[in-house]
Amino acid sequence: MKPQFFSRMTLTLLVMAWGTCALAQDTLPIKELPEVTVTATKKAIPEHVWTSFESYFANAQNPSWYSINKNYLIKFMTDDNLNHALFTEKGKLVYHISYGYEKNLPTDVRKLVKSSYYDYDITRAIKVTEGNRLIWVVNLEDAKTLILVRVEEDEMEEVQRVNKS
Repeated sequence: MKPQFFSRMTLTLLVMAWGTCALAQDTLPIKELPEVTVTATKKAIPEHVWTSFESYFANAQNPSWYSINKNYLIKFMTDDNLNHALFTEKGKLVYHISYGYEKNLPTDVRKLVKSSYYDYDITRAIKVTEGNRLIWVVNLEDAKTLILVRVEEDEMEEVQRVNKS
């Protein structure tokens, strides 16, 4: 169930990232994903969930808490990065997503991406942590192309390429 959840979460992340970057599309037919609706409400947070959140993210600023099913989604800032973290009702971290930029990439990940895409600018760097997995989703752009790559354990995969009009 966790790999399926993570796959859906990654897919949602990719769609959101490209939706904000894509200015124009090719004339190729595009498959549209079904609409995803997340309903959340603000409510009182159990002390043990709050304590767990603070132990992971001591420098979090302006957290907003939401109850989703029996879990708690927290949206917050750290430095200049937007973050989303999901905790179970028992206070266990399910996943953490940090939306950053090229300067937030670790040196080895940046070098790996730039070794293949040296003529492209890195416009976004999204760090996804789930369990023992650490995945970087990197948006690249030049004058004619938008590219989305995924880096996990020193392996890079091009996920999507879109030509600008």
